[in-house]
Amino acid sequence: MRRRRLPGGALELTELGFGGAQIGNLYRETGEEEAADAVRAAWEAGVRYFDTAPHYGLGLSERRLGAALRVHPREDYILSTKVGRLLEPTGRSDLRDDEGFAVPATTRRVRDYSRDGVLRSIEASLERLGLDRIDVVLIHDPDDDMPQALGEAAPTLSRLRDEGVIGAYGAGMNQSAALTRFVRETDVDVVMLAGRYTLLEQPALGDLLPAALEHGVGVINVGVFNSGLLSRPRPRAGASYDYATAPADLVERANRLADVCERHGTTLPVAALAFALRHPAIVGVALGLRDRAQVEDGVARYAEPVPAALWSELGEAGLIPAEVAR
Repeated sequence: MRRRRLPGGALELTELGFGGAQIGNLYRETGEEEAADAVRAAWEAGVRYFDTAPHYGLGLSERRLGAALRVHPREDYILSTKVGRLLEPTGRSDLRDDEGFAVPATTRRVRDYSRDGVLRSIEASLERLGLDRIDVVLIHDPDDDMPQALGEAAPTLSRLRDEGVIGAYGAGMNQSAALTRFVRETDVDVVMLAGRYTLLEQPALGDLLPAALEHGVGVINVGVFNSGLLSRPRPRAGASYDYATAPADLVERANRLADVCERHGTTLPVAALAFALRHPAIVGVALGLRDRAQVEDGVARYAEPVPAALWSELGEAGLIPAEVAR
Protein backbone atom coordinates (compact mmCIF):
# COMPACT_ATOMS: atom_id res chain seq x y z
CA MET A 1 0.00 0.00 0.00
CA ARG A 2 1.64 3.22 -1.16
CA ARG A 3 1.73 6.26 1.11
CA ARG A 4 1.67 10.02 0.62
CA ARG A 5 2.81 12.64 3.12
CA LEU A 6 0.86 15.76 4.06
CA PRO A 7 2.74 18.79 2.69
CA GLY A 8 5.00 20.32 5.31
CA GLY A 9 4.07 17.78 7.96
CA ALA A 10 5.13 14.53 9.53
CA LEU A 11 1.84 12.69 8.93
CA GLU A 12 1.82 10.09 6.19
CA LEU A 13 -1.38 8.51 4.85
CA THR A 14 -1.85 5.32 2.91
CA GLU A 15 -3.26 6.15 -0.51
CA LEU A 16 -6.31 4.07 0.32
CA GLY A 17 -8.14 4.92 3.53
CA PHE A 18 -11.05 3.40 5.47
CA GLY A 19 -14.16 5.60 5.64
CA GLY A 20 -16.15 4.79 8.76
CA ALA A 21 -19.69 5.98 7.94
CA GLN A 22 -20.97 2.55 6.95
CA ILE A 23 -19.83 0.85 10.17
CA GLY A 24 -21.93 3.53 11.87
CA ASN A 25 -25.00 1.86 10.28
CA LEU A 26 -25.35 4.20 7.31
CA TYR A 27 -28.73 3.38 5.71
CA ARG A 28 -28.91 -0.07 7.31
CA GLU A 29 -27.69 -2.01 10.31
CA THR A 30 -24.25 -3.61 10.32
CA GLY A 31 -23.39 -6.21 12.95
CA GLU A 32 -20.63 -5.69 15.49
CA GLU A 33 -18.52 -8.56 14.17
CA GLU A 34 -19.13 -7.56 10.56
CA ALA A 35 -17.87 -4.05 11.31
CA ALA A 36 -14.86 -5.32 13.27
CA ASP A 37 -14.00 -7.73 10.46
CA ALA A 38 -14.09 -4.89 7.93
CA VAL A 39 -11.44 -3.03 9.93
CA ARG A 40 -9.39 -6.24 10.27
CA ALA A 41 -9.55 -6.81 6.51
CA ALA A 42 -8.42 -3.25 5.83
CA TRP A 43 -5.49 -3.64 8.22
CA GLU A 44 -4.50 -6.95 6.63
CA ALA A 45 -4.49 -5.21 3.22
CA GLY A 46 -2.12 -2.50 4.46
CA VAL A 47 -4.60 0.32 5.04
CA ARG A 48 -3.29 2.59 7.81
CA TYR A 49 -5.56 5.63 7.48
CA PHE A 50 -8.99 5.50 9.13
CA ASP A 51 -11.66 8.23 9.18
CA THR A 52 -14.76 8.60 11.32
CA ALA A 53 -17.02 11.28 12.86
CA PRO A 54 -19.51 11.74 15.71
CA HIS A 55 -22.18 12.22 13.04
CA TYR A 56 -21.73 8.64 11.79
CA GLY A 57 -24.31 6.62 13.68
CA LEU A 58 -24.47 9.10 16.58
CA GLY A 59 -21.06 7.97 17.80
CA LEU A 60 -21.40 4.32 16.85
CA SER A 61 -18.70 4.52 14.15
CA GLU A 62 -16.22 6.08 16.58
CA ARG A 63 -16.88 3.43 19.21
CA ARG A 64 -16.54 0.56 16.74
CA LEU A 65 -13.48 1.94 15.01
CA GLY A 66 -11.71 2.73 18.26
CA ALA A 67 -12.37 -0.77 19.62
CA ALA A 68 -11.12 -2.42 16.41
CA LEU A 69 -7.93 -0.34 16.31
CA ARG A 70 -6.98 -0.70 19.98
CA VAL A 71 -5.29 -4.04 19.27
CA HIS A 72 -2.70 -2.26 17.09
CA PRO A 73 0.20 -0.02 18.14
CA ARG A 74 -1.05 3.56 18.18
CA GLU A 75 1.93 4.84 16.21
CA ASP A 76 1.18 2.48 13.31
CA TYR A 77 -1.89 4.26 11.91
CA ILE A 78 -3.45 7.67 11.29
CA LEU A 79 -6.94 8.42 12.61
CA SER A 80 -9.15 11.36 11.72
CA THR A 81 -12.45 12.42 13.23
CA LYS A 82 -14.51 15.57 13.05
CA VAL A 83 -15.95 18.45 15.05
CA GLY A 84 -19.04 20.60 14.54
CA ARG A 85 -21.78 18.24 15.67
CA LEU A 86 -22.02 17.73 19.43
CA LEU A 87 -24.08 14.76 20.62
CA GLU A 88 -26.57 15.74 23.31
CA PRO A 89 -28.84 13.24 25.16
CA THR A 90 -32.48 13.20 24.07
CA GLY A 91 -33.71 11.39 27.16
CA ARG A 92 -35.64 9.09 24.82
CA SER A 93 -35.16 5.43 23.96
CA ASP A 94 -38.03 5.10 21.47
CA LEU A 95 -36.72 7.37 18.71
CA ARG A 96 -34.74 6.44 15.60
CA ASP A 97 -32.17 8.61 13.88
CA ASP A 98 -33.59 10.69 11.02
CA GLU A 99 -30.30 11.57 9.28
CA GLY A 100 -29.62 8.34 7.44
CA PHE A 101 -28.25 6.03 10.13
CA ALA A 102 -30.04 2.94 11.42
CA VAL A 103 -29.50 3.65 15.13
CA PRO A 104 -31.61 4.66 18.14
CA ALA A 105 -31.72 8.43 18.62
CA THR A 106 -30.73 8.42 22.29
CA THR A 107 -28.67 11.49 21.41
CA ARG A 108 -29.17 14.30 18.92
CA ARG A 109 -26.73 16.36 16.88
CA VAL A 110 -26.24 20.00 17.87
CA ARG A 111 -24.25 22.16 15.45
CA ASP A 112 -21.49 24.00 17.31
CA TYR A 113 -18.32 25.40 15.74
CA SER A 114 -17.34 27.50 18.75
CA ARG A 115 -14.11 27.17 20.70
CA ASP A 116 -15.95 25.44 23.54
CA GLY A 117 -17.84 23.23 21.12
CA VAL A 118 -14.61 22.09 19.47
CA LEU A 119 -12.98 21.25 22.80
CA ARG A 120 -16.05 19.40 24.05
CA SER A 121 -16.35 17.47 20.80
CA ILE A 122 -12.71 16.32 20.88
CA GLU A 123 -13.02 15.24 24.51
CA ALA A 124 -16.18 13.24 23.75
CA SER A 125 -14.61 11.65 20.66
CA LEU A 126 -11.56 10.54 22.63
CA GLU A 127 -13.85 8.90 25.17
CA ARG A 128 -15.87 7.09 22.48
CA LEU A 129 -12.74 6.04 20.60
CA GLY A 130 -10.96 4.92 23.75
CA LEU A 131 -7.70 6.22 22.29
CA ASP A 132 -5.11 8.62 23.65
CA ARG A 133 -5.01 11.07 20.75
CA ILE A 134 -6.51 12.08 17.41
CA ASP A 135 -4.12 12.60 14.52
CA VAL A 136 -6.32 14.73 12.25
CA VAL A 137 -9.37 16.78 13.26
CA LEU A 138 -11.66 18.05 10.50
CA ILE A 139 -14.33 20.76 10.79
CA HIS A 140 -17.38 18.89 9.52
CA ASP A 141 -19.78 20.43 6.97
CA PRO A 142 -19.77 24.06 8.18
CA ASP A 143 -21.64 25.24 5.05
CA ASP A 144 -24.14 27.35 7.01
CA ASP A 145 -21.73 28.30 9.81
CA MET A 146 -18.68 29.59 7.97
CA PRO A 147 -18.12 32.73 10.11
CA GLN A 148 -17.92 30.68 13.33
CA ALA A 149 -15.99 27.85 11.68
CA LEU A 150 -13.37 30.26 10.29
CA GLY A 151 -13.33 32.56 13.31
CA GLU A 152 -13.46 30.07 16.20
CA ALA A 153 -13.11 26.42 15.18
CA ALA A 154 -10.08 26.92 12.92
CA PRO A 155 -8.04 29.05 15.38
CA THR A 156 -8.84 26.63 18.21
CA LEU A 157 -7.65 23.62 16.21
CA SER A 158 -4.62 25.54 14.98
CA ARG A 159 -3.57 26.16 18.56
CA LEU A 160 -4.18 22.52 19.56
CA ARG A 161 -1.98 21.42 16.66
CA ASP A 162 0.76 23.87 17.59
CA GLU A 163 0.62 22.61 21.19
CA GLY A 164 0.96 19.01 20.00
CA VAL A 165 -2.49 17.96 21.23
CA ILE A 166 -3.49 16.92 17.68
CA GLY A 167 -1.29 16.20 14.70
CA ALA A 168 -3.07 18.22 12.01
CA TYR A 169 -6.39 19.93 11.29
CA GLY A 170 -8.60 20.94 8.41
CA ALA A 171 -12.17 20.84 7.14
CA GLY A 172 -14.39 18.36 5.32
CA MET A 173 -17.22 19.37 2.97
CA ASN A 174 -19.21 18.44 -0.14
CA GLN A 175 -18.22 21.62 -1.97
CA SER A 176 -14.93 23.08 -3.09
CA ALA A 177 -15.58 26.83 -2.82
CA ALA A 178 -15.85 26.95 0.97
CA LEU A 179 -12.89 24.58 1.37
CA THR A 180 -10.89 26.99 -0.78
CA ARG A 181 -11.65 29.69 1.78
CA PHE A 182 -10.19 27.50 4.53
CA VAL A 183 -7.07 26.95 2.42
CA ARG A 184 -6.63 30.67 1.69
CA GLU A 185 -7.78 32.18 5.00
CA THR A 186 -6.46 29.75 7.65
CA ASP A 187 -3.41 27.57 8.23
CA VAL A 188 -5.14 24.19 7.69
CA ASP A 189 -2.94 21.19 6.91
CA VAL A 190 -5.51 19.15 4.99
CA VAL A 191 -9.06 19.24 3.64
CA MET A 192 -11.46 16.41 2.85
CA LEU A 193 -13.34 16.91 -0.41
CA ALA A 194 -16.47 14.83 -1.06
CA GLY A 195 -17.63 14.18 -4.61
CA ARG A 196 -16.20 17.24 -6.32
CA TYR A 197 -13.14 15.74 -7.97
CA THR A 198 -14.19 12.50 -9.62
CA LEU A 199 -14.05 10.86 -13.02
CA LEU A 200 -17.58 12.20 -13.57
CA GLU A 201 -16.97 15.87 -12.65
CA GLN A 202 -14.08 18.06 -11.52
CA PRO A 203 -15.27 21.46 -10.24
CA ALA A 204 -12.44 21.51 -7.68
CA LEU A 205 -9.98 21.95 -10.56
CA GLY A 206 -11.10 25.57 -10.77
CA ASP A 207 -10.50 26.60 -7.18
CA LEU A 208 -9.55 24.14 -4.44
CA LEU A 209 -6.87 21.99 -6.05
CA PRO A 210 -4.69 24.84 -7.37
CA ALA A 211 -5.12 26.68 -4.06
CA ALA A 212 -4.07 23.56 -2.15
CA LEU A 213 -0.89 23.27 -4.22
CA GLU A 214 -0.16 26.98 -3.78
CA HIS A 215 -0.57 26.88 0.01
CA GLY A 216 0.88 23.43 0.69
CA VAL A 217 -2.37 21.81 1.85
CA GLY A 218 -3.16 18.13 1.29
CA VAL A 219 -6.51 16.99 -0.09
CA ILE A 220 -8.20 13.74 0.98
CA ASN A 221 -10.60 12.74 -1.79
CA VAL A 222 -13.83 10.99 -0.76
CA GLY A 223 -17.15 10.24 -2.45
CA VAL A 224 -15.14 9.27 -5.53
CA PHE A 225 -17.92 7.06 -6.90
CA ASN A 226 -20.46 9.94 -6.77
CA SER A 227 -22.88 8.18 -4.40
CA GLY A 228 -22.73 4.96 -6.40
CA LEU A 229 -23.07 6.22 -9.97
CA LEU A 230 -19.49 5.11 -10.74
CA SER A 231 -19.35 2.11 -8.41
CA ARG A 232 -20.39 -0.53 -10.99
CA PRO A 233 -19.14 -1.33 -14.50
CA ARG A 234 -22.41 0.15 -15.74
CA PRO A 235 -24.75 2.47 -13.82
CA ARG A 236 -27.64 0.43 -12.47
CA ALA A 237 -31.28 1.47 -12.91
CA GLY A 238 -32.14 4.16 -10.40
CA ALA A 239 -28.46 4.85 -9.63
CA SER A 240 -27.79 7.56 -7.06
CA TYR A 241 -25.94 10.83 -7.40
CA ASP A 242 -25.43 13.15 -4.41
CA TYR A 243 -27.76 10.90 -2.37
CA ALA A 244 -30.66 11.25 -4.83
CA THR A 245 -31.64 9.58 -8.10
CA ALA A 246 -29.09 10.46 -10.76
CA PRO A 247 -30.24 12.81 -13.56
CA ALA A 248 -30.45 11.22 -17.01
CA ASP A 249 -27.63 13.33 -18.45
CA LEU A 250 -25.20 12.15 -15.77
CA VAL A 251 -26.21 8.52 -16.28
CA GLU A 252 -25.56 8.96 -20.00
CA ARG A 253 -22.16 10.51 -19.24
CA ALA A 254 -21.27 7.61 -16.92
CA ASN A 255 -22.15 5.15 -19.67
CA ARG A 256 -19.90 7.01 -22.12
CA LEU A 257 -17.08 6.78 -19.57
CA ALA A 258 -17.79 3.06 -19.21
CA ASP A 259 -17.59 2.59 -23.00
CA VAL A 260 -14.06 3.99 -23.04
CA CYS A 261 -13.02 1.96 -19.99
CA GLU A 262 -14.17 -1.26 -21.66
CA ARG A 263 -12.20 -0.45 -24.81
CA HIS A 264 -9.07 -0.26 -22.65
CA GLY A 265 -9.72 -3.49 -20.75
CA THR A 266 -10.73 -1.93 -17.46
CA THR A 267 -13.94 -0.99 -15.62
CA LEU A 268 -15.66 2.22 -14.59
CA PRO A 269 -15.02 1.81 -10.82
CA VAL A 270 -11.35 0.87 -11.32
CA ALA A 271 -10.83 3.94 -13.49
CA ALA A 272 -12.80 6.14 -11.07
CA LEU A 273 -10.58 5.13 -8.16
CA ALA A 274 -7.37 5.58 -10.15
CA PHE A 275 -8.51 9.00 -11.41
CA ALA A 276 -9.29 10.15 -7.88
CA LEU A 277 -5.60 9.81 -6.97
CA ARG A 278 -4.11 11.44 -10.07
CA HIS A 279 -3.93 15.11 -9.04
CA PRO A 280 -0.71 16.13 -7.21
CA ALA A 281 -2.64 17.92 -4.44
CA ILE A 282 -4.36 14.70 -3.39
CA VAL A 283 -2.77 12.75 -0.53
CA GLY A 284 -5.24 9.87 -0.41
CA VAL A 285 -8.69 8.48 -1.07
CA ALA A 286 -11.00 7.17 1.65
CA LEU A 287 -13.70 4.66 0.68
CA GLY A 288 -16.79 3.99 2.75
CA LEU A 289 -16.49 0.33 3.75
CA ARG A 290 -18.97 -1.88 5.59
CA ASP A 291 -17.64 -5.46 5.53
CA ARG A 292 -14.73 -7.65 4.49
CA ALA A 293 -16.09 -8.18 0.97
CA GLN A 294 -16.28 -4.43 0.33
CA VAL A 295 -12.76 -3.95 1.66
CA GLU A 296 -11.36 -6.71 -0.55
CA ASP A 297 -13.20 -5.30 -3.57
CA GLY A 298 -11.88 -1.78 -2.90
CA VAL A 299 -8.32 -2.99 -2.45
CA ALA A 300 -8.50 -5.03 -5.67
CA ARG A 301 -9.73 -1.98 -7.59
CA TYR A 302 -6.93 0.13 -6.11
CA ALA A 303 -4.30 -2.44 -7.12
CA GLU A 304 -5.48 -2.89 -10.71
CA PRO A 305 -3.36 -0.94 -13.21
CA VAL A 306 -5.05 1.46 -15.62
CA PRO A 307 -3.49 2.06 -19.07
CA ALA A 308 -2.27 5.61 -19.72
CA ALA A 309 -4.04 5.52 -23.09
CA LEU A 310 -7.38 5.53 -21.24
CA TRP A 311 -6.81 9.06 -19.94
CA SER A 312 -5.75 10.24 -23.39
CA GLU A 313 -8.91 8.95 -25.02
CA LEU A 314 -11.11 10.38 -22.26
CA GLY A 315 -9.46 13.74 -22.78
CA GLU A 316 -9.86 13.60 -26.57
CA ALA A 317 -13.55 12.74 -26.11
CA GLY A 318 -14.04 15.71 -23.80
CA LEU A 319 -15.00 13.44 -20.92
CA ILE A 320 -12.20 14.75 -18.68
CA PRO A 321 -10.32 18.08 -18.95
CA ALA A 322 -7.20 18.05 -21.11
CA GLU A 323 -5.06 19.18 -18.16
CA VAL A 324 -5.75 15.96 -16.26
CA ALA A 325 -5.68 13.67 -19.31
CA ARG A 326 -1.90 13.94 -19.67
